[in-house]
Order: sequence, then structure tokens, then C-alpha cells
Amino acid sequence: MKLGRFRHKAGEMREYYGTLSTDKDRTFVNIIENFGFDIADIKYEYTGRQYELSELEFLPPSIPSKIVAVGLNYKDHAAEMQKKLPEEPLLFIKPSSSIIPHLGTIVRPSASQRVDYESELAVVIGKTAKNIKKSDAADYIFGYTCLNDVTARDLQAKDIQYTRAKGFDTFAPLGPFIETEIENPSSLQISGRLNGELKQSSNTSNLIFSPYELVEFISGIMTLFPGDIISTGTPSGVGSLNRGDVFEIEIENIGTLKNYVE
Repeated sequence: MKLGRFRHKAGEMREYYGTLSTDKDRTFVNIIENFGFDIADIKYEYTGRQYELSELEFLPPSIPSKIVAVGLNYKDHAAEMQKKLPEEPLLFIKPSSSIIPHLGTIVRPSASQRVDYESELAVVIGKTAKNIKKSDAADYIFGYTCLNDVTARDLQAKDIQYTRAKGFDTFAPLGPFIETEIENPSSLQISGRLNGELKQSSNTSNLIFSPYELVEFISGIMTLFPGDIISTGTPSGVGSLNRGDVFEIEIENIGTLKNYVE
């Protein structure tokens, strides 16, 4: 099931959660009321209203208290960055203020001369998680979506830690939907296209630390809350974003996240 968060283009300010459906040539959203991410008490209270997807503006599908991101989690990316493989996950935090939706615009900050894309599988937490074992991690995951871990690469090289390079407003495009029915998150094709040209192509089987291992490791450090995001790292092929560019992340069975650059 694909779940999204939307606003009607007609100017109505109310925000809706809804699930995606298709019927022949028609794609529409079934509107839900009183939706919450806590899978311990989840309710899908459908209103009976449907909107054509084309009538709706995309919003980020989750509003997390935090994005916990993982660096150097693909062997090929570690090689292209000339870094040793990590012995345990390398973590950093992206602020929730960096999130923009599908079709939103990434803004290059004047402080950076090199802004890069990073295509990533994002885990959406569905239940308060603390000290969770890898074997139980699936029970705490609501679903999966796409995230672009946009990075000011020159500032990342300059700073000791990644907060500035990873934390600018618009540096976490997220969406378009959360897919709740992924059976094996460690076997998904992931690709990134810059202006239609394939730049990143890999599979989550190449992750050093799987999503379940990341839930175990991170929940042993900090409590994860429903709606929180774990961004699992990017494969090789990272490159720069410039004014006028369009970048798309496609993940098997999840969808395509598309964003513009100015």
C-alpha cells in the first residue's frame, strides 16, 4: 500500500493523508482521517472522499522528529570517497527543517560551491523503538520511501562533522509515497537520474548494514518515534547539482522522487 500526504491544489489549506489507487487509466487518492504512524494503534478511517492524484499537491509523507542518516553504507560509495569500510554505522542527523516534498525545489546555498545528490532508501519508523533487536526490527517499521541526502560536498570536506553540509533547508527531499508492503528491504533496485541520465544504479543488497541492523544499532543509542526516518546511505555515482537540474530517485516497488534545483 502506498500512503502519501497531500494538499488540494484548489487553495484549500487542509492537509490530507491518503492511499493511492488505480482504476484503468485513473489514479486517485482515498482520503483518511485521524491518521497516525503508530502501528501499535493504527487506524485507516476512510472518509469516502476520493481525489484525482492530479488535483493534489504532494507534501512530505512523514513529519519526523529527526532524520538519522548513515554515511558510507555501500561498499562502492566508500571506495569512490576513498574511505575505509566502517566497522559500525556512521551516523549523523539531518534536521526536519531540511525536508521538502516530491516536486519541491532544492536551493543551492551561497555558502557552498559543490552541492551533490545522494539517492537513498529511507526507513519510516512505525512504533516507539528503544533497544530493539535486529530480529524484531521489522515489527517497528511502518514502511519505506525515497530520500535525497543532498550534501554540500565542499563543506563536508572542510568541517569535522556533517551538520552544516547536510543540514541546509531543502537538503532532504522525501517521498513521494511510503510503501508499507516491502517484504525484503535488502533486495531493491535503486537508481538516480540527473536530467534523465542514469548516474547511480545499485541494489540494497550492497548495503554494508541492512535496515534491520540499523534499527538495532540506532535504537540502542536514541529512542526512535513513529514517523522518524532512517536514511540508509547512498551507492556510488554521486555528483553535483546545478541550477536548472532535475534529479530523480527511483526505488523498486516504492516509486520515483523528483526534484528541481535552483
